[in-house]
Amino acid sequence: MNQIPITRNGAELLKAELKQLKSVDRPEVVEAIAEARAQGDLSENAEYDAAKERQGFIEGRLAQIEAILSQAVIIDPVSLSADGKCVFGVTVEIEDLDEEKNSTYQIVGDDEANIKLGKISINSPLAKAMIGKEEGDVVDFESPGGLKNYEIIKVSYI
Repeated sequence: MNQIPITRNGAELLKAELKQLKSVDRPEVVEAIAEARAQGDLSENAEYDAAKERQGFIEGRLAQIEAILSQAVIIDPVSLSADGKCVFGVTVEIEDLDEEKNSTYQIVGDDEANIKLGKISINSPLAKAMIGKEEGDVVDFESPGGLKNYEIIKVSYI
């Protein structure tokens, strides 16, 4: 069985979503299906179709979250001791050497990645290039926009 790395925070968010889906969303959709059935003919009942579609989404997401959590290896960045190196879970401040612009990213699992929140996947080209590097190192990697050069300004285990 493959292990899936996930941060402590990411695991907590998935557990909260799982609880929401099981205790709120699933009962709501079951009730919506029952109400739609009570209206009679199901062949032309848009409410019934929408509720069944929503139920399929909920059940699929439940299975997905449960699979992730069953294979998860929870990593707490605070407890890491990596001697200043970039590893899974760290928060890295980098400077784009071409544009002289700083950005901060946390290296997380695929399921946690959200660039808008500053979380990049461990499997992204940038994260792969940073793994094992330290403050002051220059990272070169091929992005969709061409070759990029970043300097690692700060590595934080938070």
